[in-house]
Amino acid sequence: MEKLKLGVIFGGMSTENEVSCVSGVSVIKHLNKEKYNIYSIYIDKNGEWFNVNNLEENEVVGEELKDKIHIDNVIEFLKSLDVVFPVLHGLYGEDGTIQGLFELLKIPYVGCGVLASSVGMDKVYSKIAFDKAGISQTKYVYLRSFDEKYIYIDEEFNETILDLEDISDIIINKLKFPMFVKPSNSGSSVGISKVNSKDELREAIVEASMFDRKILIEEGIIGREVECAVLGNEEVISSCVGEIKAADEFYSYDAKYNNQESKVLIPTNISDEKSNEIRELAIKAFKAIDGKGLSRVDFFIENDTDKVFINEINTLPGFTSISMYPKLFDYVGIGYSELLDKLIELAL
Repeated sequence: MEKLKLGVIFGGMSTENEVSCVSGVSVIKHLNKEKYNIYSIYIDKNGEWFNVNNLEENEVVGEELKDKIHIDNVIEFLKSLDVVFPVLHGLYGEDGTIQGLFELLKIPYVGCGVLASSVGMDKVYSKIAFDKAGISQTKYVYLRSFDEKYIYIDEEFNETILDLEDISDIIINKLKFPMFVKPSNSGSSVGISKVNSKDELREAIVEASMFDRKILIEEGIIGREVECAVLGNEEVISSCVGEIKAADEFYSYDAKYNNQESKVLIPTNISDEKSNEIRELAIKAFKAIDGKGLSRVDFFIENDTDKVFINEINTLPGFTSISMYPKLFDYVGIGYSELLDKLIELAL
């Protein structure tokens, strides 16, 4: 049987370039070389595309990659492939932009389409979709930065321009501390702050506005952080439920990738009833944004009430050796290489 020409794309222009590289190399190492002719494609932080040779023998990834050849005609290169696997996290990779390119070129690709990718990447608009689907989530406030001021958007989407002091007062009126301040479009917890006072809130809003003009402020939930992976197009299956034991106050970028004290439990110690509830909600959230292929859906279980709240959906979750998505499916009997095969089949 003729091998499929498979392009694995990693790197990218987002703040998650380095994490994407680690995921991309991990995917390439686990692909069945009997089934695929693999083309390793690196996008640098400036948006330049490269074909990388001997990737698995490279000691480093990212900007220092050796043996890379510039791709002068990206469109022709992509059109020569049978299918592509974008292992890109964050902006320009997980937000529908590169998916739109694949659609224009009529190239099959792994993962969610344009709509699901853009909605899943945008924390504010995914919340609107989850509201419509009746999935419980924490209270939140949505605002936009504008010309050194801020636009407050109320529940009916009416807008008011305010300064930082006044908008902080409105938020404190609506939400209780602790709060989480997040750029609406950012991944791997980049730009996210946990705040416990008005001064911290003001600083965090300014910090978040450096990553995105849209800002989400959420009321904190004291509870357990759990995650569930989903796989499929129309017939969607869910994995077991895993739990994050963050070393920091929350599962920040540093806690995810740098702090060895962060732990994951697969599966987590919850009742079958609670596990099934979360697994069903994960599929519901995936379908609410018109998901295809794969996603990882993150939830909280509140300590006092045992109630489940959705946190967010990740339409291109990490694929490193320690990432939750492949580990969750591995536990239920779908190994890493088989999982990649299934995702490529779904793309085709």
